[in-house]
Amino acid sequence: MSYYRNPPFRGSGVQLGLPPITPVNRALMIACGAVWAVQFVSAVFFRSAWPDLLFGLNPADVLSGWVWQPLTYVFLHSTAYPTHLLFNLLVLWMFGGELERYMGGRRYLTYFLICGGGAGLFVVGQALLRGGAALDSITIGASGVVYGLILAYGVLFAERIVLVMFVFPMKARTMMWIFFAMAFLSNLSQSPDGISHIAHLGGMVVGWVYLKKAWRLGEIAREIRWKLRRRKFKVMPPGDDRWIH
Repeated sequence: MSYYRNPPFRGSGVQLGLPPITPVNRALMIACGAVWAVQFVSAVFFRSAWPDLLFGLNPADVLSGWVWQPLTYVFLHSTAYPTHLLFNLLVLWMFGGELERYMGGRRYLTYFLICGGGAGLFVVGQALLRGGAALDSITIGASGVVYGLILAYGVLFAERIVLVMFVFPMKARTMMWIFFAMAFLSNLSQSPDGISHIAHLGGMVVGWVYLKKAWRLGEIAREIRWKLRRRKFKVMPPGDDRWIH
């Protein structure tokens, strides 16, 4: 994935170039690890996938009233591929800590849940459009949130230099656009790779809407009207304090 080329902290303090370990982000990482442990014990010792069935995101179940799934699926990960969990925890560590320091714990947690829930709704919406087996598939993992964090980092720390895949130096804004393009094109291809690309794309879209406050349509309309009104006015020459329309 990526790590900091430049120290991530601002202001005073010891700067070792490592992401900060912040309270809310630490709790979220521990929660993901603890839930994975429950999944692993259930799968290995009891041959049961009940955590996935109950808390994973199944569009048919959500439409039947299991409304908690668009949030709980975020904390589950594949027991067959531990790298699924490790990759998401790595990104949470790399970007989440500094985002929490910038946003504050409460807003960071809100952003985390909104990205996860929004990505889940994108999954359900796409399943409705496709129908058939898509309605009864199960999605798990925090990848939608991870893509939302990458989006937030690219927006808030656009000029920060990161090393993508530990090799390629680029600005955070560039990294954000690359991941967005990957999610968008992969979702269009609809390749059967077992990855929910719509969740990745949904996490970024919902994250952008949250950060830009794009849902506040009334405020946006007022701002547009105000700007248009300003352009209709001209200032009279010096000495004349009249305004004309």
